[in-house]
Amino acid sequence: MPRIALFAGGDLTEFSQDFDVFVGVDRGAFYLLKQGLPLDLAVGDFDSVSDEELLRIKASAKEVIQAQPEKDDTDLELAVLACLERYPDAYLTIFGAFGGRLDHALANIFLPSNDKIVPYMERLTLVDAQNCIRYVPSGRHEIKPVEGMNYLAFMPTEDVALTIEGAKYPLNERNFFFKKVYASNEFIDRPVFLSFDKGYTVVIYSKDRS
Repeated sequence: MPRIALFAGGDLTEFSQDFDVFVGVDRGAFYLLKQGLPLDLAVGDFDSVSDEELLRIKASAKEVIQAQPEKDDTDLELAVLACLERYPDAYLTIFGAFGGRLDHALANIFLPSNDKIVPYMERLTLVDAQNCIRYVPSGRHEIKPVEGMNYLAFMPTEDVALTIEGAKYPLNERNFFFKKVYASNEFIDRPVFLSFDKGYTVVIYSKDRS
C-alpha cells in the first residue's frame, strides 16, 4: 500500500521523508522544492505563492492540479481526494495542517466531514511536532499508542455517549459526562478501546513542548 506524504501550508518544522509519494498542497508544494524533496503532485489554487514560485512549481512537479480560488472544497480536501483517486489503497500522512490560520486548521482537523473522504478516514493521519490526529468511525475500536505521544484525547463529532476502556480515565455508562473534547487521558500498559454508535471521533495524541 503506497505511503503518501502531503505537505500543507501550516507549520512544517518537523516531518519525515520515509514515503513513496510526495504531494504539495498550495504553498506546501514550494516548501517541498526548497527542501530538495520530490514533488509528485502539486494541488491548490496557489494563492499563497508568488507568480515566480508558481512557475517553479509547475516546472518541477510531475503533475499539477490548479483549482479556482472560489470552490467548495479546501485545497487540502482536493489534494486528499486526488491522492485517493490515484492511489485508492494508500495511507496518507499530512504535515503542515496546523500552525497557520485557525479556520484552515479546523477545516483540516475535520477532513472526514467531507462525505467523499468518510470511507477513507482510517487511512488519514495529521502530524506536527506535538500532535498526531487519527479518525475512527462509529463502532468499537482498539486505540493503539503512538510513539513519543504521552496524552490521548477524543473529540466526537456527534453528541453521543463514548465508552473508553483500558485508559487511565475510563468512561462508561456509570460515570459518563458530556464534553466536546475528552482531553488529557493516557495509556497505562494495556489496550485502550473506544466505542460509540454515531458519527466519527477525532483521536488526538499529544505531548508537552520540550
